[in-house]
Amino acid sequence: QVQLVESGGGLVQAGGSLRLSCAASGRTISVYTMGWFRQTPGKEREFVAGISWSGGNTKYADSVKGRFTVSRDNSKNTMNLQMSSLKPEDTAVYFCAAAPRGGLLIVTKESSYASWGQGTQVTVST
Repeated sequence: QVQLVESGGGLVQAGGSLRLSCAASGRTISVYTMGWFRQTPGKEREFVAGISWSGGNTKYADSVKGRFTVSRDNSKNTMNLQMSSLKPEDTAVYFCAAAPRGGLLIVTKESSYASWGQGTQVTVST
């Protein structure tokens, strides 16, 4: 399995930007659909964004569409999430995940992802 480590979280004011990174090791991510999820205390982990194995297709939750951009660099075994116009409701622990599937279909169910990072905290203040 691939090992994933997130970085780039922190505290930012509403309206600001952050860039999260996910570094993979152990296997190339080029065979995986990659995704970002987030979780707040007492709530289920929710899908935020996903990107197909080649980067040719992306998918976003309605709540972040137009504000977040997911990208990947298979040559560097990394994935990024550029977050702009951040809102207090974006506050959460953000996780990167890998789903062992190719193709253009991006799965949004948590159970479809086999590998997970430890998470990075994003806090957006008013």
